[in-house]
Amino acid sequence: MKNKKTLVLGASAKTHKPVFKAIELLVEKGHSVLAIGQNTGEVAGIKIRTKAIPLKNIDTISLYLNPKNQRDYYNYIVEAQPKRVVFNPGTENPELYQLLELNNIKVDVACTLTLLVTNQY
Repeated sequence: MKNKKTLVLGASAKTHKPVFKAIELLVEKGHSVLAIGQNTGEVAGIKIRTKAIPLKNIDTISLYLNPKNQRDYYNYIVEAQPKRVVFNPGTENPELYQLLELNNIKVDVACTLTLLVTNQY
């Protein structure tokens, strides 16, 4: 399996959140992970940052932000030029889909956890 450098946007160190398990599983499966969230913390050795960080060679951005909170990151996501953005359940956003597609970024409305568990990531 190829290492897919992934930015998790909307990361949380709260163990009951799906994003926590997604970060754990990404690390377990050997992917390089960067994480940005509302609060600092750490998951599986990955530090959660609260501010945008410079991005290079990002394969996937896994979104865990509701559409309203995504707006602040539109330019950041487009400028990162990932190959794809995974819209996890509850993050669906047709406005952002359109912006991504205009910039040749693949939109994947799916669940990062399911993609990882079924080896479709």
